[in-house]
This record gives sequence, C-alpha cells and structure tokens, in this order.
Amino acid sequence: MRAALEPALEMLPMTARDIDDILRIECRVYSHPWSRANFVDSIGGGHSCWICRAGGEIAGYFVLMLAVDEAHLLNIGVAERRQGAGLGARLLRHAMDAARHGGAATLLLEVRPSNARALALYRHFGFRQIGLRRGYYPAAGGREDALVLARGLEETRA
Repeated sequence: MRAALEPALEMLPMTARDIDDILRIECRVYSHPWSRANFVDSIGGGHSCWICRAGGEIAGYFVLMLAVDEAHLLNIGVAERRQGAGLGARLLRHAMDAARHGGAATLLLEVRPSNARALALYRHFGFRQIGLRRGYYPAAGGREDALVLARGLEETRA
C-alpha cells in the first residue's frame, strides 16, 4: 500500500497554463483522452475546473459543469504514479464541495462499466446508478456504454 497523502497538496483553480501538464496525465490515464480544446472550452465556458498540485506538479484535476441545481462531473483524472493513495477521493470531495457551493443539490457523472476502480470510489461516496447511456464512450472494439451515477449533495460526506 502506498503512503498516505503528503500534507503539501494544494487545490487550485485550473488555468490555461496548466493544460499541457493536464494533457500529459490525461493521455496516460485514458484510452480516449480529452483534447486541448475540451479543456480550453471548459475553462472559457466558466466550468468549475480545478487542479491538485503536489510538490509543485499537477497530480490530478477535475472539470465540473454547474447548471441550476445540478452539477455534472465531466472529467476527473489522477496521475498514474499518484493513483491508489487517496487523491481521487480528495478530488471527488472537492468536486462535491464546489458543486454545493455552486448551489447544486445533485452531482451526476458517467463512468465506464469496465472502470472498476472508479466505480468502487463512486460507490464508496454513495453514488447510485440512475441510467445507462448505450455506446457513449469510444472503445478499442467500437463503443462502450456509460453508467449514469448520481448522488444527492445534502447527504453526509464519505
């Protein structure tokens, strides 16, 4: 098991200057990564975009879209060498806090059924499946479905 998170982690708003570092992570952890334009559009569109810095380098990030009383977690990523140390949970907690602060009562997200680690994290935090999007994700052999998960934000934190 990896050591606990070091106390020097910082959560900071994402800026355009962060995109190159984010793309290096994105391309290593996702088979079909977001493009530079996806991140630029998210920042420019006013989405809640955050990074986590550890020792001066970006260790993780997320993009959250707020709409009236709902928030949608569009993307979340953790650098490969930081996975398994609790950073995904820390990012998810911060996303939930950002959604609450933005007035959302519910947080929604999509996840690949094949992403067992992410599913375990989301279930630990009380997310429940509310739908299925057929053929949502590109995959090596064609398309993969997405599970649509939701969690009320008034619930007790995990």
